[in-house]
Amino acid sequence: MADKKLVEQITSMEEDFAQWYTDVVIKSELIGYTSVKGCMAIKPAGYAIWELIQKQLDAKFKETGVQNVYMPMFIPESLLQKEKDHVEGFAPEAAWVTIGGQQPLQERMCVRPTSETLFCDFYKNDIQSYRDLPRVYNQWCSVVRWEKETRPFLRSREFLWQEGHTAHATAEDAEARTVQMLNVYADFCENVLAIPVVKGRKTEKEKFAGAEATYTIEALMHDGKALQSGTSHNFGDGFAKVFGIQYTDRDNKLKHVYQTSWGVTTRLIGALIMVHGDNSGLVLPPKVAPTQVVIVPIQQKKAGVLDKAFELKNVLSNFRVKVDDTDKSPGWKFSEAEMRGIPVRVEIGPKDIEANKCVLVRRDTREKIECSLDELEAKVAELLESIQKDMLERARAHRDAHTYVATNIEELEDILTNKPGFVKAMWCGCQDCEDKIKEKFAATSRCMPFEQEKLSDVCVCCGQPAKKMVYWGKAY
Repeated sequence: MADKKLVEQITSMEEDFAQWYTDVVIKSELIGYTSVKGCMAIKPAGYAIWELIQKQLDAKFKETGVQNVYMPMFIPESLLQKEKDHVEGFAPEAAWVTIGGQQPLQERMCVRPTSETLFCDFYKNDIQSYRDLPRVYNQWCSVVRWEKETRPFLRSREFLWQEGHTAHATAEDAEARTVQMLNVYADFCENVLAIPVVKGRKTEKEKFAGAEATYTIEALMHDGKALQSGTSHNFGDGFAKVFGIQYTDRDNKLKHVYQTSWGVTTRLIGALIMVHGDNSGLVLPPKVAPTQVVIVPIQQKKAGVLDKAFELKNVLSNFRVKVDDTDKSPGWKFSEAEMRGIPVRVEIGPKDIEANKCVLVRRDTREKIECSLDELEAKVAELLESIQKDMLERARAHRDAHTYVATNIEELEDILTNKPGFVKAMWCGCQDCEDKIKEKFAATSRCMPFEQEKLSDVCVCCGQPAKKMVYWGKAY
């Protein structure tokens, strides 16, 4: 009975997806609520996932020449005000510090919502000559945005992220870096998080405040809603002109730099939950599972059982492995391992030891496999690889099955009303049509994918000649 109760605490996703999500986040102990409204405490199980994301992504950044730095968390108001579009874009979410110690500040400080202005202010002194370029910097930090409605990992007032900020000699170099980083994100999502994404450009309406172009990766959650999972922005020389970031080129002439910025956040953990989770809890891809293998001893009080479990832990020392030697019942331990999303469970009891075997259970499919103890390490390695690959394939199949095509407004309405998912449809490029679709169906343009298709000659909304194929959808 106890075993059943553990999973009963999770609302089924079919019944109420939002409640299911919150239940999974709380029951699997990824977060705890705090007295700070709109902010969460990330618990060890949640932070361990973030550390694995951070470690692997940081390594990928460094392969492309990125260096890590750290900037102040406060931005003087005068600095923020310099780039008009940028400040307008962030004004509604800004948090301000007005008193330092007991003295009112001469100039109020914004708690960073993003650090473009700080990096620009820094670069104007840091860059003098063409020899100083490119500057390819990144920082891992937290930012604050005063959101009205918050949800764990998806939207909180303070969240963790990385923000890359680069400066280049030419527009071509900046564009190449913008696209390069988007590709790093897309590969990371697919190969590490097992989340397939659509890569493309945001429309003018949806682009970052102050950018020339914003590129995005969009993922589809299990409930058919889209989640923007990473963005990369090309700023051209707009910020450089406002902040006076100039360098002396080889021809001894003063020129402005071209800039980019790019970032992903702890919202990726939300994506992991909503793409892979099920009604028993988390299902984690092996590459970001803090514990990849849990060993559950059966009848652990019997002589030799616990010893054997720890012996197997040593055999599996190449993996992130732990033995559950708590005094809970095996059934309870199985449920707990499932809820925490541990990819592989090893069950070992007196009879197994006698027969020199154990039972392996996959978290993603619940398949049980008998395995000789002599082959354990090889079998676990093979299973983890296969789980990682199969999870991506299942997520891709789900996304493709929930991606529809609309060629006129009636089809668009039917799909957006009755079928959760992405809708591919042609667009004339006019913001009026984009606004109309948002107003009528509560759907937004997710991106204009790099891989364009010609679905028809006319805009899905107004019937005028079409310019781009767009992915539309309801989003988090």
